[in-house]
Amino acid sequence: MDVTSSDDLSAYDYHLPEHLIAKQPAEQRDQARLLVLDRATQSIQHRTVADLPSFLKPGDCLVLNDTRVLPARLLGTRSATGGKWEGLFLASTSDGVWQLIAQTRGKLQPGETISVASIHHASDLPPLELRLVQRSDEGVWDAVPSQTEPAEVVLQQYGTLPLPPYMQRKVADATDWERYQTTYSERLGSIAAPTAGLHFTPELLVRCRAAGVEIARVTLHVGIGTFKPIAVEKLSEHQMHSEWCEVSTETVQKIRAAKARGGRVVVIGTTSVRTLESASQSGTLEPWSGHTRLFIRPPYQFRTVDCLLTNFHLPKSTLLVLVSTLAGHDFIRHAYQTAIDEGYRFYSYGDAMLIL
Repeated sequence: MDVTSSDDLSAYDYHLPEHLIAKQPAEQRDQARLLVLDRATQSIQHRTVADLPSFLKPGDCLVLNDTRVLPARLLGTRSATGGKWEGLFLASTSDGVWQLIAQTRGKLQPGETISVASIHHASDLPPLELRLVQRSDEGVWDAVPSQTEPAEVVLQQYGTLPLPPYMQRKVADATDWERYQTTYSERLGSIAAPTAGLHFTPELLVRCRAAGVEIARVTLHVGIGTFKPIAVEKLSEHQMHSEWCEVSTETVQKIRAAKARGGRVVVIGTTSVRTLESASQSGTLEPWSGHTRLFIRPPYQFRTVDCLLTNFHLPKSTLLVLVSTLAGHDFIRHAYQTAIDEGYRFYSYGDAMLIL
C-alpha cells in the first residue's frame, strides 16, 4: 500500500461477525488466545497469552501501563423532567468542578440539576446532585457536584465501571469489577481499561522475569481520545483529544539499558506505545509527563517501541491505524482475517495479538 492510500480511512475497515465480539472475559486471564505475527518472516502462529515468555529474550524490557479505571459512568435523572440521564466523568479541575459528557432525551440546559443515586444501592447515601454550568463546543459539560470529597472517592460511591457499549450492560457486574482492571493497576485516572494488560496474571509476570526480562511501567490515563471515532475520510485531518501520560526516569533508564544490551522494548498495549513514543519526539526517549495528542499513522517511524502485544481493535479506529503502522497494513489485514476465520474473540475482553 502506498502512503497516499494509507491516509484513507476506508483502508482500515473490516467486517466482524457479531458472535466474535467478546462480552465476557476468558475464564482465566492468560488463557486468552494469542495470534503471533513475525514481521521478518511474515508468518503467523496460534498460541495463548500464557506462552508469551517463550517469545521473549533475556535482556528484553516489557513495558506496562499501570493506570486504573475509575467508576466513571453515572446513571441519574434530570430534576426538571424526571427523564433518564447518563454521564461519563472525564476529569475534575483544581476547584472541584467536574468535566463530563452526557446523554439524555431532549436538550440539557445550563443551571439544570442531575440527581444520581448510588449505583450500589447504599441506602445511607443521599443522592449526588450535579449542577450543570456550561457546555463546551466539543460537548463537554462543566458540573458542580454536591459532595466535596475528591472525585475518585465520590465516583467509588456513585459510579460504575464504564464498559464499552458492545458489552451490552450499563452496570458492571461482580466479574467486571475484578476483570476490567489489570492485576498491576495502581494509578486511578482512566475511563477505560488498557485492555492488552487484562491478560496478565502476577504468575505470568514472574515467568517473564524468570526469562531474563526487565519490567518497566508507564502511565497513560485513557480518555475519550482513544475512542473518539474518526469522522473524516483522511487520517491526516483527524484531531486526537489529549490524554495525560508519564514516563519516569527509572523507566527511561531501564529501556536505555535494554537497548544498550541489544534487548527489545516489548510494549503491552497501544496506550503504552503512545506514551513511550510521545516521550521520544525529540528523537530519543526522555523522562516526560504531560498531555499527548499523538496520532500514530503512516508513515510514522517508531523511535522506541520494537514489539507490541495488543487486543483486536474496532474497524476504522485510531488503534487499528496504529497497529497497521507498526506491522504493515497488508500484514495486519491478513492477520485480522485469519483471526476471524479461526474464531478469535475481539475487543476489550477478547483475545490478543503479538507483533514481533
